[in-house]
Amino acid sequence: MKKKRVLYVLHNHPTLRPGGAEAYALELYRTMREQPDIEPVLVARSGRGGDIDPTVHPGAPFSVVGSDPNEYFLYTDTDGVDFFYETYRDKSLYTVYIADFLRTFKPDVVHFQHTHFIGYDMLTLTRRLLPDVPIVYTLHEYLPICHRDGQLVRTTTEEPCLESSPRRCHECFPEWPQAYFFLRERLIKSHLEHVDQFLCPSNFLLERYVDWGIPREKLRFEDYGRIPQEPLPDPNPNRPRTRLGFFGQISPYKGVDVLLEAMRVLGQKAPDVHLDLHGANIDVLPPAYKEHIETRLAAAGPNVSFVGPYTPGDVPRLMANIDWVVVPSRWWENSPLVIQEAFMHKRPVVCSRIGGMAEKVTDGVDGIHFTKSNAGELADKVRIATSTPGEWERLRDGIGSVYSMDEHVASLRAIYEGLDRGSAAGSKAAPLLAEAPG
Repeated sequence: MKKKRVLYVLHNHPTLRPGGAEAYALELYRTMREQPDIEPVLVARSGRGGDIDPTVHPGAPFSVVGSDPNEYFLYTDTDGVDFFYETYRDKSLYTVYIADFLRTFKPDVVHFQHTHFIGYDMLTLTRRLLPDVPIVYTLHEYLPICHRDGQLVRTTTEEPCLESSPRRCHECFPEWPQAYFFLRERLIKSHLEHVDQFLCPSNFLLERYVDWGIPREKLRFEDYGRIPQEPLPDPNPNRPRTRLGFFGQISPYKGVDVLLEAMRVLGQKAPDVHLDLHGANIDVLPPAYKEHIETRLAAAGPNVSFVGPYTPGDVPRLMANIDWVVVPSRWWENSPLVIQEAFMHKRPVVCSRIGGMAEKVTDGVDGIHFTKSNAGELADKVRIATSTPGEWERLRDGIGSVYSMDEHVASLRAIYEGLDRGSAAGSKAAPLLAEAPG
């Protein structure tokens, strides 16, 4: 029986640049390898710009990852990326190298996990070379909509944004004329229209893309599937439930400074509360924000332990040593993997009351909401929760099951089978590339 070959395209490999979308995509790829009738192929971008460069031969941007013949790095240099139009300036990346790769592997399905650092042009190229092959695209954030790292956060007020337009985007980036934002949207949508099915890990994100103009029938809610992890035995089940944990990337959007300010307040009002800060990528932060975080860390004092990066294999041990997981993000988020990880380990979540976080955590049932960026309210909510007898146990018992990777794979297989390019509206040949305006 011929196996269905599914190509997965990813913007970073988690062994080089840790991140939630990257970790999920690698878990999915490795699970698909176990399917008897599926042959997955993974292409993950790597290159200069905060990553560790894999060995790459000049003129050959592809290299094998380890000993797996179906797992590849695709080298792109950040200096060659046009981040406004999300395209690569040297078009030979598409017309020569990626085109040769697609012709060689001849996938039956192409599932884009991300195109950042690669370019939306790859969508149009895929449709041109593989006119009858279904294209699936998982939307992990709002990069097609928002030039500010896809976060939908205003530069003028640092408030979350629910509307994009040339006028509003120009207000955030006055160096770019309004007309350029109009052209940016038109160009990106011209590439995205070749996608047969968009997958949205939260309903909140799905509605934002409907508002932006993606046809609702092309958007489907499909949460991240996770490989189940067994919680480790609690090392001290009778201890006070006063230990907090932060897990994720340290960035201006993740609200780590808000959490550290809350810990400074708690140091005076609830000195038994302690935070383990498990954070990656602090070394690539903008210097001003890195200094800001270091100042907040110093002010928080001994009630905070900065642990640093961690690997997925560390999660059970780290979760066993804390009681609450805090997700204090300033942006809408989508479906933070850390919430699923917390629930797998029966840890209630304290999170900002916005976006995908509020959708995934039910206030008073399996976690606690607080007003975004409000360190005082966060401190009060934590103080009350950690000092109320039985509150941790009550919220722990309210945690339900997490969508498993096996369920997710079964759903993806049905999606792949159900997409019929022969009758799809976009199956006609498309131009090889849509050029970004000069």
